[in-house]
Amino acid sequence: MTDRQWAALQRVLPPQPVVGRRPKWTRRQLLNGIRWRVRVGAPWRDVPERYGHWQSIYQLFRRWQRESVWPWILSVLRAWADRSGLVDW
Repeated sequence: MTDRQWAALQRVLPPQPVVGRRPKWTRRQLLNGIRWRVRVGAPWRDVPERYGHWQSIYQLFRRWQRESVWPWILSVLRAWADRSGLVDW
């Protein structure tokens, strides 16, 4: 993910919990791990370590899936792209 893409995406992500210790992996790393896994279609255990531990990546993916965060992110990004004239319907 480029810096520009990350800057746009960061604005629509749900707030990160501030409870407990600091996470070992950044949210950007974990999201890149999710993107890698979805793009490649490999098992979660095969996600490269540079994106974070596979269990941390999977836990974020599942938590956002249960909380319906993914459809919400998609709808916000679609609306933003539509307002910006980036979508040709």
